[in-house]
Amino acid sequence: MPRLNVILASTRPNRAGASVARWFMRAAAEHGGFDSHLIDLADLALPFLDEPDAAIDGKPYRHEHTRRWSAISAAADAYAIVTPEYNQGYPAALKNALDYLFYEWNDKPVAFVTYGMSSGGLRAAHMLKPVVSALKMVPVAETVTIHLRQALDADGRLAPSQSMQNAAKNTLDELLRITPALATLRS
Repeated sequence: MPRLNVILASTRPNRAGASVARWFMRAAAEHGGFDSHLIDLADLALPFLDEPDAAIDGKPYRHEHTRRWSAISAAADAYAIVTPEYNQGYPAALKNALDYLFYEWNDKPVAFVTYGMSSGGLRAAHMLKPVVSALKMVPVAETVTIHLRQALDADGRLAPSQSMQNAAKNTLDELLRITPALATLRS
């Protein structure tokens, strides 16, 4: 069974992303196509990029936190990035985490589960596509877009709609369809 790393990009306390990520993890478990692992960038606590050599140079990583992040990322066959939209972009912690590595990302599919108030995070996904493409990841067309104004109940809890459930299933289906094809490129 291919491994899916679900990367929770927000590191803020009291973030909506934690409930979004937990919901997506449940959707992935129900889907059944992946061995899914939640990777919380807040728990990972990477400092700002501090490796002296660029990851593309292929030199050994000098820091333990980079080696740990490399092992976590290299183990994945596919990724789903759960990210908010901040000021028409995405969190700095996510850009930092992506920039730490290079070869670990190559020839692997990535999907976006975005959330925000007005745009549902669509602009964050749009801004991420050139970044992940430069890392030789393959973004899938299907996404999950969550408009928090409509998705949160009166108590501020995530209340997934049927359209969110459908989007999650379609996104996971597409990741599962593409994952084996890209695995042949890596072998």
